[in-house]
Amino acid sequence: MELRITNCNNFFKIKGELNKKSLSVFKNEFQDIFNRLSTLTISIEDVKSMDRHGVKALTELHNEAVAKNKSMAIIGLVVKIYTIILNPMRLHNVLC
Repeated sequence: MELRITNCNNFFKIKGELNKKSLSVFKNEFQDIFNRLSTLTISIEDVKSMDRHGVKALTELHNEAVAKNKSMAIIGLVVKIYTIILNPMRLHNVLC
């Protein structure tokens, strides 16, 4: 399934698979996003799967928001994200 990103103002909805193959779509959409917006909300509710490259891309985007003193929220799939955060070894395996 291809990756589709739609938006309305500062709310972005990601649908499909966020992986190494679709990373260019993600990076093109969010390139220099914090030069245009001061707040950003990303919904990952419709993301079917995400590999370590997708997690890393979201992490890098979050780090950019922090570095530029911007606000960023990721919503959706709370249980999956919560599981990764509670299991540091799994997070290490995803990011490395």
